[in-house]
Formats: sequence, structure tokens, C-alpha cells
Amino acid sequence: MNTEILGIIAMYAITILMAVPFGRYIAKVYAGEKTLLDPIFNPIENIFFRISGIDQKAGMNWKQHLAALLTINFVWFLLGMFILMNQGWLPLNPDGNPGQSADLAFNTTISFVVNCNLQHYSGESGVSYLSQLFLMFLHFVSAGTGMAAAVVLFIALKEKTANKLGNFYHLMLISCTRILLPASIFVASVLAFNGTPMTLAGKDSMISMQGDTVGVSTGPVAAFVAIKHLGTNGGGFYGANSAHPLENPNYLTNMVEMFSQMIVPLAMIFALGFFLKKKKMARMIFGVMTVGFLVLCIPTVVWEVQGNPAIAQMGIDMGSGAMEGKESRLGSAASGFWSIATTVISTGSVNAMHDSTMPLSGMMQLLAMMTNAFYGGCGVGILNFFIFIILAVFISGLMVGRTPEFLGKKIEGREMKIAMIVALLHPLLILAGTALAAAFPEITLANLNNPGFHGFSEMLYEYTSSAANNGSGFEGLGDNNPWWNITTGFVLILSRFIPIIGPVAIAGLLANKKHIPESAGTLRTDSATFGMMVLAVIMIITALSFFPSLTLGPIAEYFSL
Repeated sequence: MNTEILGIIAMYAITILMAVPFGRYIAKVYAGEKTLLDPIFNPIENIFFRISGIDQKAGMNWKQHLAALLTINFVWFLLGMFILMNQGWLPLNPDGNPGQSADLAFNTTISFVVNCNLQHYSGESGVSYLSQLFLMFLHFVSAGTGMAAAVVLFIALKEKTANKLGNFYHLMLISCTRILLPASIFVASVLAFNGTPMTLAGKDSMISMQGDTVGVSTGPVAAFVAIKHLGTNGGGFYGANSAHPLENPNYLTNMVEMFSQMIVPLAMIFALGFFLKKKKMARMIFGVMTVGFLVLCIPTVVWEVQGNPAIAQMGIDMGSGAMEGKESRLGSAASGFWSIATTVISTGSVNAMHDSTMPLSGMMQLLAMMTNAFYGGCGVGILNFFIFIILAVFISGLMVGRTPEFLGKKIEGREMKIAMIVALLHPLLILAGTALAAAFPEITLANLNNPGFHGFSEMLYEYTSSAANNGSGFEGLGDNNPWWNITTGFVLILSRFIPIIGPVAIAGLLANKKHIPESAGTLRTDSATFGMMVLAVIMIITALSFFPSLTLGPIAEYFSL
């Protein structure tokens, strides 16, 4: 067990060490500075813009950015619906998987477009290779969309007064080509050399330990898994996700996949500091996020390592921890660490079944998604945290009797209204969705494999995962039916685009304002004190909003053991 603990410490420490230079590189890419990859990707990007007729140098204001973002995402949605509903007769379907129903295709397409990848199907039988390749394309562009939106914020905060905030299409494309693609090629190569399939052939046959000949699904798995983590997407090629031995063959691939899902969100924090030349602010943001992450992670690992007391009372040795629903090649400690990393970062991939974790571990996974502000996904993690910064600045300004300011721009009524709408939308979608599910037991209870407190947690988890753009689930819930496909689909849409529209709108409004030089009375927003204020705001909003629902679910289940 000590070795397992050292393993997760090594995973986390190495990721942080890699994130700093990677963040410097990302800042150079967005600042338009020269990099080693320019000779490779400049010609490729020029082809894209030449074919599309888009002028990459044409600046956009914040409204034009949002119009471009929403338009291109709607096009991807329509294309995804067509492919998924018609995959049965389309090419690259060697296993003959049928087309999806309209409600399942709606949920699947929306889920991948919004970077959530909530999967109400099993990858082996639910989609063809053509669909998998299109979903892999969405892995890239959904992550690129979030990163481009974050860079709009970077530009707005850097310029003293500006109306044009870069070009959305240019920012999205270089996010995919200069950052996500090179890293994906490296990670996919590591996975392929460790046994992850990379082929367009159909099922392969193998002899099981029982002596039966069975068909095993293969496909372009290595490439899919690489970008699913680097883009904090999380959608698995197989139904078991990274608990599947072909998606995640050994402890080395487990570490590589962990590096992959954490590296871009962490690097974006440092990229903000390098881009704005405000490294102290980046350290403050990183510090707050890290404290929140550790508060969630450490207890979870401890509970999973200690094992299940109910099983221990039966005389079963708990020396390996709570191993129900976990892979023996990975262990309880690494699985517990992954469960918090994937919910904090909004990846949503799993290397163990979250439905089988200890009740309070499940609560920590829920809290990681409910706060939705510690590291977060590609780009959107910064946007979510920015909302809490605005709230903390406003509250701090009221406490000291000064007009709230952030980086030389006044925070006024319009910015606060937008910030409050975004902050309150998250609990509204989660709690309203769960309440509706509980209000119609004839529809929802038939899909629960577990009654009582845990059944409530399964419903709460489904809407929390949808609202946090996460995609993981308590899989005791039978979710492939019109109710869950449609209701979570609308939660996915609202919880993705409003939290992007809000911060980008605030960024645009602030960019248009006159810059106010710092004075002796200016609130320092890069100090540890302000970081504590931001953390307090996050904790208060989360506690007030979600504690009652957590009491009815995982907390009640814990006391019932």
C-alpha cells in the first residue's frame, strides 16, 4: 500500500512539474511568438483558412466570438446527429452496429459537442468506427472551443482598453494543432506500444480463462484515448472506459493517462501568468485550486484504502482496500486518486466504477463537480474560476468601502448580474433536474438498480455530471431511455454554453472600459489573502446550495452502513 501511495504522489508531482514549461509554451502559442512547431503547422493552418475563406487576422469583439462559437458548434451537432442515426449503413462499420435512436443520438451528440461525453451507450456495440472517428474529432474541437474562449479572457485582461479580442477560428485551430495534436500523438504512441489497439479491423477472437472463444472489440483505440484525456473529454472507446484492459493495459498507461488529463488544465493556469506577465496571480489561482483538490482527494484515497467496514465485518481481509468495482492491476489508492482528478478536472473518464466507491468517496466526487472550480476542463476551468474571482472582488470591495476593481477595470452592475446568473445556474440545473426525477418515480425508479439513499445519489450524480460537463456516472442507473437522454441533454447544453457566454461577455465589457492605474487603496488580487477569500466564496456557495441534497444521498448512506 505504501508503494501505491508513492505512485499517486509521483503522478501528481510529475504533472505539476511538466505543467509549468507546458504553460510557457501555450502562452507563446497564443501570443503569436515563434515556436519549434511553426514550420510544421503554419502550412497546415494556412490550408484550413484558405479553403474556408476565413481571415485569421480579422479581429472579433466578444459578441462576434460568441456568434462564431455557437454557429460552428451547431453545425457539429447536426453532423453528429446524422452520422449516429445512420451509422448502420454508413462505411467503417465492420461489426454491423445499428444506428442510434433519435433521443440517444441527441444525447450523445450534445454530450460530445459540449466536452462532457456522458455516454448512455456502450462503445463496443453502440457506435461504428466512423462514429468513433467523428467523436474523436469532437474531442479535439470541443476542447479547442473551451481553450479559445479562455484566451479571449486572457486578451481582454491583458489589454488596457480594447474592442477586438483576437479571432475565434484562429484561436480554436491553433489550440487543436499546436497544443492538443502534438501531445496526442505522443500519448497515443505510448499507449499503442503498451498494448492498446490501433486498427480499423473488426472484432478479434481470443480464448478466455474458461476456455471459451469470444470476440473482442478493437479499433483506433490508442488515438481515441489520447485525446479523450488531453482534451478533458473522458468518453471511453469501450463501455468500461479506462477500467478496460485494452484502454488502460497497465500501471504505466494509467500514469500516462493521468498526466494527460491533468496537464492542460494545470498548464492553462501557468499560461495565464506568462501571457499576462502576472505570475503571482497564476500562483494564487493555482494555490486555491490545489488546496481545494487536496481537500477532496486526500480523504477519498484514505477511505478507499481503508476498505469497506461492512465487508470487513464478514471476516474478509481489507488489506488491499475497498476493491469492489476496481482493477487489481491498478489498486484502490490509484483508483481513488483518479476518481477525484477526473471529477475535479471534468474529464469524466474512470478507471474504476464510481458507483462502487465508499459513500463519502462518492460525496467527494459529487463535491468536485458541484464546486466546478478546481482546475476544471480545458479552458473552461479558468472561465469558471474567473466567475468566483469577480464575486470575491465585489464582496471584498463592499467590505472595504471601495468600488470593486480587477486588473484596473471597475466591476459594476452588469458584470455582477452576469456573474450571479452563471454562479446560480449550476446548482439550479443540478437540483431542479434531480427534483424532477424524484417527482416522477414511475419513470425514474424503474431505471434504478439501487433503492433508498444510494438510488437518490445515482440520480443526483447523473445531473451533477451533466451540469459539470463531466460525463462520469454512478452506473447503477439505467440511463439509456428518453427521460434521461432528453433531460440530461438540455442540462448539457445550458451548462456548457451559458458558463462560456457569461465570462466572455464580462471579459468583453471589461476590455471596453477605461483602465484605472493601481493606487495605494487598490485591492491586491494576487495575494494569499485574496486567494482565501475566493476559496471561502466557493465553499460557501457550494455548501449552501448542495448540503441538503448530499445529506439525503451519500451522507445518509454512510450512516446507514
